[in-house]
Amino acid sequence: MATIHSLFLGFFSIALCISTATGNAVLEETYSNASVRNTNLLRQQIYEIAANEIGVRETGGDNKGPEISKYLAYVGLDEGYEWCAAFASWCYGQAGLSIPRSAWSPALFPKARRRPQSQIDKGYVKQADLFAIYSSQLKRIHHVGLVKALHGPLLISVEGNSHDRVESRRRPLATIYAIANWIN
Repeated sequence: MATIHSLFLGFFSIALCISTATGNAVLEETYSNASVRNTNLLRQQIYEIAANEIGVRETGGDNKGPEISKYLAYVGLDEGYEWCAAFASWCYGQAGLSIPRSAWSPALFPKARRRPQSQIDKGYVKQADLFAIYSSQLKRIHHVGLVKALHGPLLISVEGNSHDRVESRRRPLATIYAIANWIN
């Protein structure tokens, strides 16, 4: 009788261990899937914030206007400064993220946030990632915008300070200098 009791406890212990291990794996997978869903919702929210600004234009001079002032104030500047990076930062801020927060386009592309070129070449670019345009004359990144999507060899964007307004553009992926992921 003691042997049967010992065998029963042994089988019960093994079953409990397997159940716990499997349960943790299911819990981890559920958490991971929820995290991906939340990340995708955040990306969509940032994009929608940017898209709702399409049509905002400078008024009263270069880099001026009530909406432009709002973007620049978010990064601590007055009117009159280039505002593409301030716009991108403001969009992230409106979604509840404290970073990035800069009016200096190069600051939005630190190495730790950049996607490797191999990922960009393979089209691994996500909505609400930031993209950079490089100026060979300035020898630095000089423009930034938000990614809506990739469509074949084109990147569809929403960007501020593009033709003095917020607009959606189609840019050849080959002209994109860098992509930054500030979300995960």
